[in-house]
Amino acid sequence: MLIWLRGLLARRTGRLVAAAAGIAVAVALLASLGVFLSAAKSTMTARSVQRVPVDWQIEVQSGADPTAVAQALQHAPGIEAVRPVGFAAVTGFESRQGGQALTTGPGQVIGLPPDYTSVFPGELRPLTGSSQGVLLAQQTAANLHAGPGDTITLHRSGRPDATVRVDGIADLPEANSLFQKVGAPVGAQPQAPPDNVLLLPADQWQRLYGLPNDQPLHQQFHARLVHRLPSDPAAAYEQVTGAARNLEVRLAGAGLVGDNLGAALDAARSDALYAQILFLFLGLPGAVLAALLTAAITGSGAVRRRTDQALLRTRGASTRTLIRLALVEAALVGVAGVLAGLGLAAIIGLLAFGSVGFGASPAVVVGGGAVSAIVGLLIAGATILLPAARDARTLTVASARRIIGAARSPWWMRYGLDGWLLLGSVAVFWVTSQSGYHLVLVPEGVPQISVDYWAFTGPALLWAGSGLLIWRLTHLVLGSRRLVKRLAQPLASGLANTVAATLSRQRRLVTRTVAIAALAVMFAVSTATFDATYRQQALVDAQLTNGADVTVTESPGVQIPPSQERQITAVQGVSAVEPIQHRFAYVGSDLQDLYGIRPATLPHTTQLQDAYFIGGTARALIDRLARQPNAILVSQETVHDYQLHIGDLLRLRLQDGRTKQFHNVDFHYVGIAAEFPTAPHDSFLIANAAYVAAQTGSDAVGAFLVTTDGTPAHTVADRLRSTLGPQPQITDLDTTRRVIGSSLTAVDLGGLTTIELTFALGLAVAATALLLILGFTERRRTFALATVLGARSRQLGAFVWTEVLLVGAGTALFGGLGGWALSQMLVSVLTGVFDPPPSALSVPWPYLGGVAAVGVLGLAGAGAAAVRAARRPPLTVLRDL
Repeated sequence: MLIWLRGLLARRTGRLVAAAAGIAVAVALLASLGVFLSAAKSTMTARSVQRVPVDWQIEVQSGADPTAVAQALQHAPGIEAVRPVGFAAVTGFESRQGGQALTTGPGQVIGLPPDYTSVFPGELRPLTGSSQGVLLAQQTAANLHAGPGDTITLHRSGRPDATVRVDGIADLPEANSLFQKVGAPVGAQPQAPPDNVLLLPADQWQRLYGLPNDQPLHQQFHARLVHRLPSDPAAAYEQVTGAARNLEVRLAGAGLVGDNLGAALDAARSDALYAQILFLFLGLPGAVLAALLTAAITGSGAVRRRTDQALLRTRGASTRTLIRLALVEAALVGVAGVLAGLGLAAIIGLLAFGSVGFGASPAVVVGGGAVSAIVGLLIAGATILLPAARDARTLTVASARRIIGAARSPWWMRYGLDGWLLLGSVAVFWVTSQSGYHLVLVPEGVPQISVDYWAFTGPALLWAGSGLLIWRLTHLVLGSRRLVKRLAQPLASGLANTVAATLSRQRRLVTRTVAIAALAVMFAVSTATFDATYRQQALVDAQLTNGADVTVTESPGVQIPPSQERQITAVQGVSAVEPIQHRFAYVGSDLQDLYGIRPATLPHTTQLQDAYFIGGTARALIDRLARQPNAILVSQETVHDYQLHIGDLLRLRLQDGRTKQFHNVDFHYVGIAAEFPTAPHDSFLIANAAYVAAQTGSDAVGAFLVTTDGTPAHTVADRLRSTLGPQPQITDLDTTRRVIGSSLTAVDLGGLTTIELTFALGLAVAATALLLILGFTERRRTFALATVLGARSRQLGAFVWTEVLLVGAGTALFGGLGGWALSQMLVSVLTGVFDPPPSALSVPWPYLGGVAAVGVLGLAGAGAAAVRAARRPPLTVLRDL
């Protein structure tokens, strides 16, 4: 064993290193992706927890004793802090400004304990004045034109009016969850939080709405949990929701739990599963490709291995001895590859993510490394030990004849396996498309998650079938000596016929090189295209969410003076400003967002894509609003729900800016808007701002969409905050994009694809250059004999460069076409990852150009190395063999 091992290290160093490198790539890729995704899942859970100011809202039920509920919460496990919050409805608020009485509609008065903001940071955002005492919500302050120091009158139902003095103005970033209807299903939740809100200290709220022994009108307990949760969002969701149900059982009907933290984790768990799917779609093909590359490297020395086994048999080696020697070789290569792969993964983590463990816990790092190491050892056994053991047991004259016959026509070619795989891929892809490519189904409030793993079959079959089809086509091309002669003519000239004959005899080796190299290119193209498309849609999503580079949002009903638009335009870094009206309109009984736009200027200042609209281009439908002032664009959901047809009269109820009463306004439906900046995803309306202002008597602007001149959006946003003060809400594209792209919605695809694109580039180069060099190495005897017969260096170069050209052309052609087809299927099957879905693929030309350039350099290097080796003295080469 030691003699054999020493001989391998001395005489087969290059081949051993190449095989170990293939295993190292597979191990490093699996370890990097596996540990990274585990760390990403943990990050998803942490981010979900951080984004929820109030974990639970426990609402006291009618007739229940709040004191008993409070005592039960004090003894409930897992609760870190609890604070009581009171809610009371008012019929309206009133203020007097300049001798004029300003009133609002119904609202809510909330009683908060003095330390509420410190226990639940993020629920309130102080804007101006004091952060304690009587606080007026931003929108209410705008409606009443009130500020710190002003007096507000509360119109209490069934009680005398009361007055309070405003200490400060605050924003309620989490108003939707704060005013949720606890215990109600999603469809029964309020469509929007109340417009008018007043926040009072708890003792003052108690004086206004109850006596010492009176039952509170509406009381909740807000709770913060101990955040010792599993790293996996799905497991954390089960733990939190289970604890919430357990608490409801303890309360025995006295209280219901509004599980805000569970709702956040519910969204994150689907993202975590999509991250796992991306690992399967984008990571496993790379590991399989590395295994195929290792098999090709070891397989290129099959003839030499059989020669070695024959020599050992002549010296008395038994079949068991041959297998033990193969086991030694497999162990050597496997262990070396595993160690190198784990080291490479650690280096990648340190360089790309600043941590050897990619930010994961030590247990996750050790577990991921162990699984990857096992996979690496299995690859070594499958590519080295099994073929050697098979040859040791079956290599006879008769079996050799069968092997030779099979080499001419592989069994899968005779049965058309490649065609069946491709047909199966198309069939699965079509079946999957009928369900809308919903790979992940997360039922609301149900712990179980279902995944349509059947959809994975389509891309997998396409990848495997494409590889076999490439093998078949290359095999057929090289089998035609006339065609190969024509292809070789420019380089080989008079030797074209000889070169064609040589390539035809060596077509199995060349075919294998082209097939594996093309699969590597497919992997690189599909991964890079998916990544570029995701980045493109992440930017589109951020633009839709934020509205523009910078968005200045005002409260509905605020009368914005024209000078504010001029103020925004004058800020350094601003190139254009587009005002947008934001109203609410009733379509039947459904309250929807209505956006009033200026059709003449909006297309020039806001990026609108044709994919946002149905029934016409963006320009055509926006121009329609300009030509027909009472035209309106509606969402697909509204068209379906109300069975609308182009030209139909759509009568909406809009609030009059003077009387504050709703009245009917006539519009005509002219098209569908699937997406619009700042609009919600479900139902909304787009109309001509001038027509809306004329019909409602108000030209109030809801938001300004600000386009920068190339200055970073966050810089312009900071300048606008300094200019406009704390009243408007200012958001920028940079921040919004980080929030959206930091999770897949919670998985950092940038980190995922950084790993994959690096490995894809390495595999593409290795599959071409390395396999070519190994192939040329196996033909050293041929080159040496040709030299003995009088072949000159230029003539030997004709053999080498013709093969290099054919391999490069085949790899580029087949890999490019296959990569395009696989990219189309991947993006379609993974539609759920994109928001909104892409209308076309985004091709990463710089990366693909880099792959092509590095591939050409690799081919040139392999050819140059082969030509240089062919010039060695033939006797030296033959003696070494």
